Amino acid sequence: MRAVTARILVADDDPKHAQLIRLYLEREGHQVLTVGDGRAALEQTRARRPDLLVLDVMMPLVDGLDVCRILRADPDPGLAGVAILLVTARSAESDMLLGLDIGADDYLSKPVSPRELTARVRALLRRVLGAENREVLRVGDLEVDAPRFEVRVGGSPVRLTAKEFAILELLAREPGRVFTRGQIIDKTFGFENDVSERTVDAHVVNLRRKIEENPAEPRYVQTVYGRGYRMGER
Repeated sequence: MRAVTARILVADDDPKHAQLIRLYLEREGHQVLTVGDGRAALEQTRARRPDLLVLDVMMPLVDGLDVCRILRADPDPGLAGVAILLVTARSAESDMLLGLDIGADDYLSKPVSPRELTARVRALLRRVLGAENREVLRVGDLEVDAPRFEVRVGGSPVRLTAKEFAILELLAREPGRVFTRGQIIDKTFGFENDVSERTVDAHVVNLRRKIEENPAEPRYVQTVYGRGYRMGER
């Protein structure tokens, strides 16, 4: 199940302007984080992997153009491919073209129109979240990036084995649905021989140790006694 909302990072050194943009985007149902300088924008992008960055060009420490340059040059495709919307007080065409040349997906001039901002964001997100090679399953703070074989909890990466990942991906695709141990074996172990239900239980125990804050009271991989396992819907 793909998330309806997007994770958006807004970087602007003007707190009032940043909060105004945040308000517009949260009204659209998005999850929005704000930071006040370019260095923080880079740090939070690497930690939280947002779907979209809204970057003010003129920021302290590292400006928006340099943030864009750094991300586009990053060898990690998940960082290099993040959508970037530049917001600039500069109205000269050459400045706008420079932003696009270094890798920004779009730009807006200040003062920002709420309707134009939300329309540009929707267009960018259709391009990013609609791409076949970009499917991120989200349940709460848990992210399962199937094409890249990556899992993050609260923005922090978690290393899983192939079988742990397969089980987690299966459950995350249909939160709330109960899968029996037999179904999990059929869908994640394929034609492997001698796979018992206890093998599934052992993988689940290890998986919980890695992704749950309290493995004894799991939030994500939950046991349905007498039936099997399900992904929590919180």
